[in-house]
Amino acid sequence: MTLSSPSRERRYADRLEEFSDRHHFLVDLVLVSALLGCASLGSALTLPGARPPDQDRVGMALMGVSCLALLKHRTHPRAALVVTAICTVVAVALGYLLTPLLLAPIMAALYWLAALTDRRTTRAYGCTTITAMTLAAVVSDSMDHLSLLLRTIGPVFWLLLPLVAGRGTQVRRAYLKSVHARAEHAERTREEEARLRVAEERMRIARDLHDVVAHHLALANAQAGTAAHLTRTDPEQAHRILTDLTATTSSALRELKGTVGVLRRPDDPEAPLAPTPGLHQLPELTAACESAGLAVTVTTDGVPGPLDPGVDLTAFRIVQEALTNVSKHAAVDAARVRLVYEEGRLTITVTDDGTPRPRETSVPGRGFGLIGMRERAQSVGGCLSAGHRPGGGFEVTTDLPLRPYASRPTAPVPNAGPETAHDQRK
Repeated sequence: MTLSSPSRERRYADRLEEFSDRHHFLVDLVLVSALLGCASLGSALTLPGARPPDQDRVGMALMGVSCLALLKHRTHPRAALVVTAICTVVAVALGYLLTPLLLAPIMAALYWLAALTDRRTTRAYGCTTITAMTLAAVVSDSMDHLSLLLRTIGPVFWLLLPLVAGRGTQVRRAYLKSVHARAEHAERTREEEARLRVAEERMRIARDLHDVVAHHLALANAQAGTAAHLTRTDPEQAHRILTDLTATTSSALRELKGTVGVLRRPDDPEAPLAPTPGLHQLPELTAACESAGLAVTVTTDGVPGPLDPGVDLTAFRIVQEALTNVSKHAAVDAARVRLVYEEGRLTITVTDDGTPRPRETSVPGRGFGLIGMRERAQSVGGCLSAGHRPGGGFEVTTDLPLRPYASRPTAPVPNAGPETAHDQRK
């Protein structure tokens, strides 16, 4: 790939700047030697018909001092400019012709001052230096053959050039620094966003695994216990429950395989993705609960509207987890599910009239059922509340939009919610 001329020039300029930063004393020494040669040559120039000054050694000494002062321009740019300006003004006052070669040291000092200091310092020192050099050129005998206009414009023009160039260098450095800072910030932002997405994906998979494993294992445990109790008294009923138990475990395996399958490639034939669960599977869910000894009544108010797939899955998982909690933690054999469709929203209420069963552990906030349900509702822009009913029993109410809107779930904090600490249900 062929680089354009501006790109090639920028690349060479960057390389020269990097080399100068690594070997600054060597670079400064070469520059000062070149400036000393220019100043020496400039001190030997005169106008046609003019007599050269008699103080050759003094002029050379002044130019040497001004160039040596430039070796400290990186750490003391103001002092370097002052020494160089004084030496040049004295040389012009002694009769040396004011030429760009004679002005080379002071032009370099002005450039480094503009590139290394702030704007106020550059303006103050630059204007003072230009004024001093202009006055020296006006009163110098070596320039009597020139008009006052030329003696004034010449020094101003040659001394303004390094100031403009130095200011441009400073602006370029500031621009490159800002570009690097923005690039680093963008890189940090991408890394943080990637970590956040990974954390959200882990949380989503954890919720799915919890919903699948907790629900089906709770039903399987209840079905197995009921079948064991009815083995002697009602073998036929126990056989039907064991048949339902087989269907429950098979369903658990299918959903678990589908959940784990999202970690594979979508087109992996060994782990095809199953259809997403939704409220259309409520009859199967209630039938599974009834086989475990929990009668579920489902009522619908309003005209059912089309649900977004994400909202449909969220609604089903919330109902599934709420019924699982009733089966596991409430001493009751009936529960009620109410679906209320309003304009743009769906309200789901799951209630029971039971009393909490004694648990092996009574540490508040140890379960993740309520936390997971609340996170699911928030992920689609809804809200969820859960708690004991005044007349007894427990109630879970969630309000979901028919179409989700952006709402980033937050990480759960143990014992943060009143119902988490108050209720011991998972």
